[in-house]
Amino acid sequence: MTKHSRNERDRRAAESARMLEVERAWTGSIPAAVAAEFAREVAAAHARGPLPRQPDMAPGTRPNPPRPGHEPKPAKEEGSPRRRY
Repeated sequence: MTKHSRNERDRRAAESARMLEVERAWTGSIPAAVAAEFAREVAAAHARGPLPRQPDMAPGTRPNPPRPGHEPKPAKEEGSPRRRY
């Protein structure tokens, strides 16, 4: 756990109080129906919870892809053999 100085804790508490004040002022400035709809959507989002974690790699990717710039060389096509005269 990180320890914070008293000044920083006070500053963070003041910021939180100010944000609540701004949020209340904003909510008071919009029509009641819009504020109620917004509050309903926020409650639904909180009830839904976080989205499931996305996979780390794209589908079809090899488990251990090569580093950029170290990709394997493509297979050599066997055409007519070169002869030195």
